[in-house]
Amino acid sequence: MANIRVRSPFGGMDLRNFFRGFMDDDEGGLAPWMQEGALAVDISEGKEGETIVRASLPGFKKDDVQVSVHNGVLDIKAESNEESETKDEKFYRKERRYGSLSRRIALPGNPSGEDVAAELKDGVLTVKVPADVKAGPKRVEIK
Repeated sequence: MANIRVRSPFGGMDLRNFFRGFMDDDEGGLAPWMQEGALAVDISEGKEGETIVRASLPGFKKDDVQVSVHNGVLDIKAESNEESETKDEKFYRKERRYGSLSRRIALPGNPSGEDVAAELKDGVLTVKVPADVKAGPKRVEIK
């Protein structure tokens, strides 16, 4: 009985390397959705071949958000400033985030800002980029 070895089922598994794949991107840094100030997005293709980008921007107003398309890249920037505090208030906890978010997304094809539509509704920014439009810089008005 003295020759029996007890082994851990996890002995050969390095948990640091196991979990690293969940958070790292291909370049070895944090995945874009985990970086400070990064903006999480969903990207899909619509019925007519247009690219649809949806970004969660809760608490942002239309005037806080800028959307532009240049050289096939969609650029989304949002900035929120801290509300002025009342001197009479004593905060027990302050968790709301203020600052800026941004994301640059390479779009398929060669889109420009022409006929690009952007709408901010209920904290979700939806940008629709038509397929195969001509190149050129264009700022997109948010509705």
